[in-house]
Amino acid sequence: MGRAPDLACSRQSRRRGRMIPTSDIVPGGIPSGWRSVPFWSLFRREKKTGYAEEELLSVYRDHGVIPKSSRDDNHNKPSEDLSGYQLVTEGALVTNKMKAWQGSIAISRYRGIVSPAYYVYTPQSDECDQFLHYLLRSDPYIGLYGRISKGVRVNQWDLEHEALRNIPVLLPDLATQRQIADFLDRETARIDLLIEKKQRLVALLGEKWVSVVENAISTGGKRTKLGHHIDILSGYAFPSSDFSTDPEDMPLLRGANVSPGSMRWDDTVYWSRDRLVEVSRFLLDAGDVVLGMDRPWISSGIRIAELTEEDAPALLLQRVCRIAPRTTMDKQFMKLLLTSRQFLAYFEPIMTGVSVPHISPDQVSSFRFEYIERDEQVRRATAAGRERERIIRVHQSTEKSIDRLKEYRSALITAAVTGQVDVTTYAKSGTPDRRLDAIQEEMDA
Repeated sequence: MGRAPDLACSRQSRRRGRMIPTSDIVPGGIPSGWRSVPFWSLFRREKKTGYAEEELLSVYRDHGVIPKSSRDDNHNKPSEDLSGYQLVTEGALVTNKMKAWQGSIAISRYRGIVSPAYYVYTPQSDECDQFLHYLLRSDPYIGLYGRISKGVRVNQWDLEHEALRNIPVLLPDLATQRQIADFLDRETARIDLLIEKKQRLVALLGEKWVSVVENAISTGGKRTKLGHHIDILSGYAFPSSDFSTDPEDMPLLRGANVSPGSMRWDDTVYWSRDRLVEVSRFLLDAGDVVLGMDRPWISSGIRIAELTEEDAPALLLQRVCRIAPRTTMDKQFMKLLLTSRQFLAYFEPIMTGVSVPHISPDQVSSFRFEYIERDEQVRRATAAGRERERIIRVHQSTEKSIDRLKEYRSALITAAVTGQVDVTTYAKSGTPDRRLDAIQEEMDA
């Protein structure tokens, strides 16, 4: 397919601001017969408030604009007063200006309201809105949003309205727009169905592991307090004014660093090695088990993990505790207890109604379980560990397959909305079927 030269800005567009070159999106130029128009010629920003009774909507990177109530993974709490929230009508374009660089921009198929921090645009043309939905969420555009957003830190990048309205929008004729949109509707639906099936498998694997844990710790033994078999050390209140940012110093293990099953060191502060003697009691070694006591349960599990050689040494900060087994307790069996549904069920009535969930060492110690002798603990924990290894292998393979499908989905959308493939012949060639089969075969190998 031939390529047309980059179209110059019109006189009106120059008055409104210089349009970003289309080469910033498609370096090879746009296809012959396509045109490039500025964003402002297609959409007008509107801010209609006073519709507090309307349904609350949210913009997701993967799902577009959907009712907030349809998902349980959006933990942003809406304002008690919704009168300042903006009205969204079907066909409007909505973007989360702080997450546009992640793909949080979409055409809405719902009527409702969104946060005052969002931008809402009403369409000003007869172009195919489903084509625009795919185009403006495609990888080249998401990359562009990142380049034109402003901010010091990545998580604080902000895509300003003035920058967005001057981006170029690539358009074929209306009939071709509809063909591309229909093609992508069909093909992405197929891919999404495969992804959904694999995600259900991932969920089933999680449930399988929960069952393995519950079976391992349900022993029929005499109930006893966990505190009789463990020692707990709470972290020290290191003064933040003395924190260091020098990676050569000793890392401080904070609650933010403890994830379910592993440590995260992407946000790390340090303590001067010259002052280690005064806090040596709080030094952590490889093999130590720690628990984040603020918001201990998150969607992926309880924030408990064992330090590896790469994590140690580190210093134990307040709101994190180290849990060490005594001679009557096997460490791996202890970890099964602490990650079990029984442990969660024990805390649920304690934390109900608490705005910031927090558990204390005394509460951990008071948890009761069915005690068995240490040799039997080791046997059960070892058997559970073998099953966990099998589950992890299947889980990793499935997640890799999901990632490949998502990559193919993104690449297919980009190729279609930038004219790299002719959708009228691409599907008939059998290429989509072969690509999906290849991904599945790779995962089954």
